Amino acid sequence: MKKALFIGGTGTISAAIVKRLSKKLNWEVWLLNRGNRKINFPEGVHQIIADISNEQEVTEKLKNHTFDVVCEFIGFTLKDVERDYRLFKGKTKQYIFTSSASAYHKPAANYIITEGTTLANPHWQYSRDKIACEEFLMKKYREEGFPVTIVRPSHTYDERHVPLGVHGNNGFWQVIRRMMDGKPVIIQGDGTSLWTLTFSKDFAIGYTGLMGNRHAIGEAFQITSDEALSWNQIYATIADALGVELKAYHVASEFLAAAGKPYGYDYEGSLTGDKSVSVVFDNTKLKRVVPDMKTTVRFDQGVRIALDYVLSHPEECQQADPEFDAWCDKVIFALENAKKSMVNH
Repeated sequence: MKKALFIGGTGTISAAIVKRLSKKLNWEVWLLNRGNRKINFPEGVHQIIADISNEQEVTEKLKNHTFDVVCEFIGFTLKDVERDYRLFKGKTKQYIFTSSASAYHKPAANYIITEGTTLANPHWQYSRDKIACEEFLMKKYREEGFPVTIVRPSHTYDERHVPLGVHGNNGFWQVIRRMMDGKPVIIQGDGTSLWTLTFSKDFAIGYTGLMGNRHAIGEAFQITSDEALSWNQIYATIADALGVELKAYHVASEFLAAAGKPYGYDYEGSLTGDKSVSVVFDNTKLKRVVPDMKTTVRFDQGVRIALDYVLSHPEECQQADPEFDAWCDKVIFALENAKKSMVNH
């Protein structure tokens, strides 16, 4: 039985991987986290309670362990992966770093994205930090043989989340509430740019296929669905699943970035640096190494799974965001007034 350690292991992406490994693939699974999140994992999943940022504590708790794979899901900065390198050098046969497809150049020279697409994002610090992590780890692979594999998810969601383009700091729920209340919802740009949404269950197929796979060492792989939808289609699909009429209100990403900044919304990063740009992912490289990889959950199916869960778990999933709601109304009011002033002039 192969042995895997998950740093984190309770998030949108990692929880689905843990469940697939332990239920279907017969791995010995260990989680290293602070134990703050209670999730019902399958029987036999082991937990090490520790704060990964406390290097001395983690070193002590892992001193009798070695792993076939270490899976990093909460590494965001160069400091994080430098620490992991010290902790796991010589203790694992494979270290999988979760990067981000937002690290690809925005906009890229071609809307079809492969692992060879240039990494550069002048709009989002999050993405630049992920690039720095990748560069450090690949340098260690080239110079010392540190057994790294890099994965680049795009927009992955699970049954607890509804993926959107524009939302507030409390997440997606307020937008769903606006739809249900018959209020207009903001969509960036004209809504025609293409985007890819991946259900976590499908992401787990690609990820687990890379674990313990010698062809994955020293390589980077993007893991996404093969389904591309426009943002208008995405929002219309959500509205259809709710049984309501979509009242779309299109706003330029540049305007959203400027209008959101004073209110603490980083739309330059999340939109200009990511979601407002058309991307279609070519997953040929992944499928060559993981032949089982395919899209099994279309978005119209996945969003219904998510909404069923969200609507039946109000305390867990329905976090109100009155500040964002008021901000949306203010943006729409300002733009409507601007239109009227031009007409009346």
